[in-house]
Amino acid sequence: MCGIAGLLAAPGRPQAIDPDTIRSMGDSIAHRGPDDRGEWIDAEHGIALAHRRLAIVDLSAAGHQPMTSHCGRFVVVYNGEIYNHPELRAEFSDLPWRGHSDTETLLALFTRHGVLDTLPRLVGMFAIAVWDRDTRTLTLARDRMGEKPLYWGRIGQAGMAFASELRALRVHPLWQGEIDRDALSLLMRHNCIPAPHSIWRGIHKLEPACWVSLRRDGSVTRGRYWDLAQTAIDAMAHPLQLTDTEAADQLEQQLSTTLHGQMLADVPLGAFLSGGVDSSTIVALMARQSAQKVRTFCIGFGDGATSEAPHARAVAQHLGTDHTELVVGTDDALALVPQLPRLYDEPFGDSSQMPTLLVAQMARRHVTVALSGDAGDELFGGYNRYLIADRFGRRLQRLPLGLRRALAAAIRSVPPAAWDALLAAPQRLLPTARRHQDIGAKLHKLAHDVLPAADARALYRALTSHWATPGEVVIGATEPTTWFDAPTLTPHWRDAVAGMTITDQLSYLPDDILVKVDRASMAHSLETRAPFLDHRLVEWAWRLPLQQKVRGRQTKWLLRQVLYRYVPRALIERPKQGFAVPLAAWLRGPLRGWADALLDPVRLRAEGYLAPTPIGLAWAQHLSGRHDRAHELWDVLMFQAWLQEQSL
Repeated sequence: MCGIAGLLAAPGRPQAIDPDTIRSMGDSIAHRGPDDRGEWIDAEHGIALAHRRLAIVDLSAAGHQPMTSHCGRFVVVYNGEIYNHPELRAEFSDLPWRGHSDTETLLALFTRHGVLDTLPRLVGMFAIAVWDRDTRTLTLARDRMGEKPLYWGRIGQAGMAFASELRALRVHPLWQGEIDRDALSLLMRHNCIPAPHSIWRGIHKLEPACWVSLRRDGSVTRGRYWDLAQTAIDAMAHPLQLTDTEAADQLEQQLSTTLHGQMLADVPLGAFLSGGVDSSTIVALMARQSAQKVRTFCIGFGDGATSEAPHARAVAQHLGTDHTELVVGTDDALALVPQLPRLYDEPFGDSSQMPTLLVAQMARRHVTVALSGDAGDELFGGYNRYLIADRFGRRLQRLPLGLRRALAAAIRSVPPAAWDALLAAPQRLLPTARRHQDIGAKLHKLAHDVLPAADARALYRALTSHWATPGEVVIGATEPTTWFDAPTLTPHWRDAVAGMTITDQLSYLPDDILVKVDRASMAHSLETRAPFLDHRLVEWAWRLPLQQKVRGRQTKWLLRQVLYRYVPRALIERPKQGFAVPLAAWLRGPLRGWADALLDPVRLRAEGYLAPTPIGLAWAQHLSGRHDRAHELWDVLMFQAWLQEQSL
């Protein structure tokens, strides 16, 4: 895992290629690669590349970047891991290798096949920038599922630049940043800014599975080397005809093959373990392959009712891992809040960023690489919204829309706390029944998101939106079209769960989950790997019939069958917990003063980005305890805190 940056200068702007500036661009992302640094500059042709290295495979100087191909034509800076590079390297029996890094393998492939024809051959996670000295073209490329970030765009009159993080672009002396209000409206809806947008106008996130080629004359060529949406359509047209046992056998084999490549490292390696289905499956299969005890890591909050730590501990004991557990208090998480704008570099509103930062920090004390269970939910039907969609399509839509909306209004007329009090007595009278936590909040979510939805696509938008009308919150914004509205996804929405799944994989996964994990891990120079993101496994999962993913009221049904071969069902079966913090209570308690200052209407009017009236109403409703507006407010607060950081 590394950090990359560079600049392709505009014609007649030689001052843009200043060695000190290029070095500063690399140094600004040194946390992504503390082990080595390098710059390569060809001032005559206006190209400069910078690299910060986190050494994982081939720790010697033979892995140093920027790296030039044996033929001298290609120069590359690259962030990521190519898991099938030993197999790809075997194509070159007579090449005098300098070392055993995957970077050198990449360059050999570029020389033999060309840059664009190489990309489909790669299995891994990557953000690549390669300069072709013959055609004088800079090509940027990103992995299929969007694990590794890559920003690009024009920096004033300097030319076209790229970087792993926005901070590397901002250090250039010709940087002229303008906040993109339209992108800000996306933050208010999704709690993140989906690709290809960024918070800065004119700076783009390269989308997953895409490439872009840049020339000094300003010409830009773009393309996509793998199409997830079309892959899903093709896969669903040819579903697997497997018994449950056969499907579980194939899934276990697929995951085992993936892990064989992802456990390759020349540094200490471990795994995150929450005790849930996804991470437990990864750790169980790692333990089967590893000759040594697998190192596992988990954090828990002091509140035993919500902490994942006891569940992870039980799974670790059963699998015999070398387990490290850290129980943190509220103060540990709250101490991170002032650091979030700097650590995430772009406004980001997923509050589970805090526990993710804490577990990454702990793991880095022991290992340099950690595998995770990320994407298990998106591949195998793990989110509760998939259950809701399945029921919505089959049952709820039978009720007239007018009746559903009237029922929703009646539910919302009673505050969540009143529902909790009203239903507490009946639950106490049924001691053997399953107790429901925060039932008032859940009823309000049902009334707000589920009952009024006209169809499954509207239901998905409601379930995944924070501010329902961001245009009322962001002054002067027009919300851009994203994957949520894309006409190309209309065929997927013939099935509610398929529509939700493809949209999650195309946007929520790369723009929220993977951003959260990348920034949290890289803040501590920790490489994370997600076996579920192997594109071969993604393609296979799309061929599974829905009933082998969601069966009855059980999500991730097939994945559970694999896990139960290694871990007793009793250690796993419990309500889905997530990686959440008690945000609503914190905003009414220890974070209230901080939030009051950032949400001050005088301040909002002076800044001119966000409308004080709807924000003030949400804040008042939240403080009253009658409504939980924590997630909407957190999006606003993360932007406000980020904006304050920019002015320091």
